[in-house]
Amino acid sequence: MRRDHTIKLIVDSTADLSNQWLQQYDISVVPLYVIMGSQTYKDNIEITPAELYRRSEEEGIIPKTAAPSPSDFYQTFEAEILAGKQILYISMSSKVSSTNQNAHIAAKEFPAGRIHIIDSMHLSASYAMLVFRAARAIEMGQSIEEVLADIEHVREKVKIEVLVDRLDYLYKGGRVNSMQQLIGNVLRVRPILNIINGEVRSVQKYRGKMDKALESIIQKISTQKNQICPNLLIIAQTVAEKMTDKVRTSILEHAYFKEVIVIEGGCVIGSHTGPNTIALSYLNV
Repeated sequence: MRRDHTIKLIVDSTADLSNQWLQQYDISVVPLYVIMGSQTYKDNIEITPAELYRRSEEEGIIPKTAAPSPSDFYQTFEAEILAGKQILYISMSSKVSSTNQNAHIAAKEFPAGRIHIIDSMHLSASYAMLVFRAARAIEMGQSIEEVLADIEHVREKVKIEVLVDRLDYLYKGGRVNSMQQLIGNVLRVRPILNIINGEVRSVQKYRGKMDKALESIIQKISTQKNQICPNLLIIAQTVAEKMTDKVRTSILEHAYFKEVIVIEGGCVIGSHTGPNTIALSYLNV
């Protein structure tokens, strides 16, 4: 089958895809917003993760985030509709943002059947996992209907292990209370976050160095590899390049995954997790 060039794949910025992957698969991005004090920025367009962390540390600013408006989606959708495209928009989890809802509002302004919207129920690396799968399916010539059915079938099988180095960003975002933050920082407790039914949940805590915690996650994946699809593993990181290189090398040494892709967590994700966060996403069979 040949690719249907009338299909336009659109995502939002929490998929955290690099420009290389966006260009390779002709994917457009609707950015979320990052709010720092009185200023608002488009995620990864008007502010970078490094700038976000620097200002947060130096100025004591608590980053906040906001969904794209229906108007933002309307403008993106309109350009593709006028170009004769069918749109497939895969959204971030609707359980944590109104992004998906706002896309639906915008889609109602266009003829029925031209815009297809599906909730990934994921964020960052696990969201990217579904986007890559869809992009490659489109490239192989699958129809929008086939891609939608596949995403609905596999999205519950996509897993993510997120290791957070610091609790202060989670605390600023209201994810942990002050006592938990104090105890966690004193004891160097690091939470493991999963995405379950579209919601971010703390499922485990590690005490000690990041390296040891990451080894435990890699070991967990290794022992379960008979239950995991070997085609792809995605690592997302927030300004933790050296540590990520070690993780990727360790994963590849197990000689199980055919492809290991590294992406950088954007400003929206980083506003909640902070720097030195590493996430690993894979697909159960």
